[in-house]
Amino acid sequence: TLGEVVPSAYHALRQALASGQQAALNAVPLGGVTKLTNPQAAYAYQLEGADSHHLGMPAAPALSSAWCAAEMTEVYWRAWTRDIAFIDYDTHPHIAAAAADLNALSDYRGPRTASGVTAGTIFRGVTPGDLTGPFISQFLYLDIPFGGTPMPQRYRTIMAGDNHMTSYSDWLAVQNGAAPPRAALFDPSHRYISTGRDLAEFVHHDFSFQAYQSAALILLGFGAAAIDDNNPYKHYANQNSFVTFGGPMVLDLVARAAMSAFKAAWYQKWLVHRRLRPEAYGGLVHHKINGSANYPLHPDALNSAVLPLIQGAYGTSLLPMAFPEGCPTHPAYPAGHATIAGACVTVLKAFFKESYTIPNPVQSNADGLSLMPFNGPLTVGGELNKLAANISHGRDTAGVPWRTDGIGGRLLGE
Repeated sequence: TLGEVVPSAYHALRQALASGQQAALNAVPLGGVTKLTNPQAAYAYQLEGADSHHLGMPAAPALSSAWCAAEMTEVYWRAWTRDIAFIDYDTHPHIAAAAADLNALSDYRGPRTASGVTAGTIFRGVTPGDLTGPFISQFLYLDIPFGGTPMPQRYRTIMAGDNHMTSYSDWLAVQNGAAPPRAALFDPSHRYISTGRDLAEFVHHDFSFQAYQSAALILLGFGAAAIDDNNPYKHYANQNSFVTFGGPMVLDLVARAAMSAFKAAWYQKWLVHRRLRPEAYGGLVHHKINGSANYPLHPDALNSAVLPLIQGAYGTSLLPMAFPEGCPTHPAYPAGHATIAGACVTVLKAFFKESYTIPNPVQSNADGLSLMPFNGPLTVGGELNKLAANISHGRDTAGVPWRTDGIGGRLLGE
C-alpha cells in the first residue's frame, strides 16, 4: 500500500540473480502485469573487446545523502520546467527559480560558472562543449542524409502539460505493476526538439543507436575535411576508404558498440548496483512529508522550492512523469541510454575530426516548427559530447534516471 517492494519478493530476486538460473528468475513474483526488463541479460558478454564483467564503476550516491537529495531536486525541477523552450531559458522566471534553488543545495554537482548554476548551465552536461551554443546538439537538428533523401529532424512529441502518475492512486498502480492508467496525448504537429518534453519524448521511442547512426550520416555528409587525420586512407594516393575505415565500417561499429554497452550496463544494473528510480524516491518524499512513513532522506530533498509548486498543482509530492508507464522496469544505475552514448560517441570521435567546425549551425525557435541560424563556431567534438549529454539527460527530464546514472553510464560506455 506504500509502493514498497515486498521483502520476500526482493529476496527471491536477489537469490535468482546470484544463481543466474532461468528457473530461479522464472520464480520471481511480480506485482502485476508489467514484466522485469531482461535481468538475464546481466550475464551476457562480448567475445571481442573487454569483458563487461571486468569493468567497474563507483557506487551511486547513497539514498540518505545530500548528493542524492540534490539529484532528486534537479529531477523535480526538470519535470516542472519541461514545457519551457530552451531558447527562452535566459528570461523565464521558472528557470531562474530552479537555478537559485540548485545553488542553495549543499551537494549539487551539476555544471556551474563562477556565479553558480545559471540559465546557461542548468540541466546541461559536464563535458567540453556542453555549455557552448544551443542546449540541443547540432546532430539532433541538422538534416540527416538518409541515402538519397535528406530527412528533417522534426519528431512526434507530446502536448504541453501532459504529465503522468501525479495522483497517488495512479502512482501506486504503476508501482504495483499495473498497465498505465491512460495513454499520452500526442501533439498533432511534428516539431524540432525545442523543450525538455520534446527531448524526453525523443528518448522515449528512439532505437538504441539511432542518434549516433544519424550523427554518423551527418558527419559523412560533411566530406573528407571532417575525417580524422589519422585515417590511413587520407594519405593514400590511389584509393579511398570504404569497407575498411569508411562509411560502412563506422556505421557497423556504432551499432556494435551500442550492443556492447547494453551488456555492460545490464551487468552493472542487475548484479551490482540495483539503484532505485526517481519515481520511487518521489514516493518516499510524499510519504515522509505526509507522515505516512519515515525514510532516511536528507532535508535538502524535503525543503526544495519546487515541492510547493508540485503540491499546489497536483496535491501530492510525487514526481510528475513524462511517460505514462513511468520508469523502465530495470534498475537505474547506470542509464542504458547514457552507456550507449559513451560507447557510440567514442567510435564517432575515432573516425571524425573533433576540431572540425560544423557549417551553418542552427537552433530551434520556441515552438519547434522551424530552425534559425546560430551565430558562433561549434565543433564536432563539442557537439558529440553535447549529443551524449542530451540523450542521457533527456531521460532525466522524463523523470526516469538520475544525473549520476548519465555521467557514470557515459564513462562506462567510453
